[in-house]
Amino acid sequence: MPRLPADEPVLTTASERTVWAALCEQAGADDLVLPNVRVTYKGEDREVDFLVGFAGLGVVALEVKGRSIRYDGDRWTIERGGRRVHVDPVAQARDGMYAVRDSLYRHPRWGRRPRIRFGHAVVLPFDTVEQEFGLPDCPRWRITDRGEMDDLVPRLRAVLAQQENAYRAADLDDLDTIQEWRYGRMPLQRDLLALADDREAHADRLTQDQGALLDAIRLLPRAEIRGGPGSGKTWLAMEQAQRLSRDGKRVALLCYSRGLASFLRRRAEGLSRRAVPAYIGTFHGLGLGWGVEERGDDDSDFWERELPERMVSLADDLPVGQRFDAVVVDEVQDFADSWWDALLAALKDPETGNIYVFSDEGQRVFARFGDAPVSMPTLLLDQNLRNTRQIAAAFQSLGTTRMRAVGGDGPEVTFVECSAEEAVDVADDQVEALLDTWRPEDVALLTTGSRHPYQTHLQETLGQEGYWQTFWEKDDVFYGHVLGFKGLERRVVVLALNEPDLRDRSRERLYVGMSRATDCLVVCGDPEYVRSVAGEATLRRLRGTR
Repeated sequence: MPRLPADEPVLTTASERTVWAALCEQAGADDLVLPNVRVTYKGEDREVDFLVGFAGLGVVALEVKGRSIRYDGDRWTIERGGRRVHVDPVAQARDGMYAVRDSLYRHPRWGRRPRIRFGHAVVLPFDTVEQEFGLPDCPRWRITDRGEMDDLVPRLRAVLAQQENAYRAADLDDLDTIQEWRYGRMPLQRDLLALADDREAHADRLTQDQGALLDAIRLLPRAEIRGGPGSGKTWLAMEQAQRLSRDGKRVALLCYSRGLASFLRRRAEGLSRRAVPAYIGTFHGLGLGWGVEERGDDDSDFWERELPERMVSLADDLPVGQRFDAVVVDEVQDFADSWWDALLAALKDPETGNIYVFSDEGQRVFARFGDAPVSMPTLLLDQNLRNTRQIAAAFQSLGTTRMRAVGGDGPEVTFVECSAEEAVDVADDQVEALLDTWRPEDVALLTTGSRHPYQTHLQETLGQEGYWQTFWEKDDVFYGHVLGFKGLERRVVVLALNEPDLRDRSRERLYVGMSRATDCLVVCGDPEYVRSVAGEATLRRLRGTR
């Protein structure tokens, strides 16, 4: 057996598991096999499916692809979700190799020692490649196909033997350094960030696997997908809007909060033009775009009742080309009954137009209730993919659906006991302490009662649009309120329970706030408040007792 990671790796595809088994069986005792190696190179995240080191030769970065990959004379494609999409396994393997090499050579342990030989290869465990195949950037010897899996390790060694470079062969000390670079002890900050990077990559893969649900409903004109925090609803909503747009439909991707709308628009920036929905934004923003004159934020009757009514009347005069074939709504539990008339009026055909909504009944934090007036099947997401098990356990009793936590482990949840009046100041102190180990871009301070003074300052000086742009800045902590942070997440959340008194939706606010952290959660507040709002079980979990 080769040298392997201490923990069994999480391999999400059959192709990766097949390659892992072959490497474990064929590699020698001095060889090093590292799965799922994720690094940052030139500002971009790269992932190497497997990094394999051979003493006396060097290191190979592997890109693994599953069934049905093809090269059509112009580009590589693979089948996903019933259609063929462009991939470039050769570039992925090569770029991953460069990223690993760059990160390794900057590691303090590497020092000034000479560089070693690196290579890259593509493994296709379920497909066959003709022996005559060859590309300028990928000779046939760089590929191992299904008929060659019994000789995988010899073929990888041959890749290094055929590399035309002057770098020296790797020795055992080099492989020890690579293992330390990947798994060894580092300063606490690098440990936490590396673990968070790995967990995020794993959560992203699991979230993308949820796309199979959209395949299952592709023949349904309307559907509701319901799930708790961390279940990937927002990713699915965005993916569904993209799929419908690529099919030639005019799509509106809607939500209630400005923050989530900003996030969805940002996600769309890197898409091809065909995949971008015709409208991405808030429900109210759609009405303003139709010509409804805006009122102040404090005019609740306008936003709740008058604007939706005006939208219905304006829709009658909209050209068909400005209406939509499909509407996708994220966090639909935020929508009032009266808004549905406007949504249906926005469709080219209110009777048959596509409607897909994504919801979590446990996150009804606003004093409005609405249910779709149209019949549609409901599908349930029952896995929490994005929160650590520790965070998911802390808020599990607050939800309406029992979720299975599969997001991996992280730091224990911290509960700092203080009064509601002290909560914001205590939260500020916790943020300062966390910045010794986390980056500012990883941290958000959220309140459940009044807004943090710095949030108020930013909104007054920058306006709402400018304030939400600070969500993407990397040089400062983000300050927000749980009502505006629904559908969003941060690696680290410090939650200030600064509501002086209980209110109707206090339980839901606590639920939303605790579930916004993916990796590290600190709650600052009065234990009696938690007990009253969420019950003894939640308080015990926050205190680390059972």
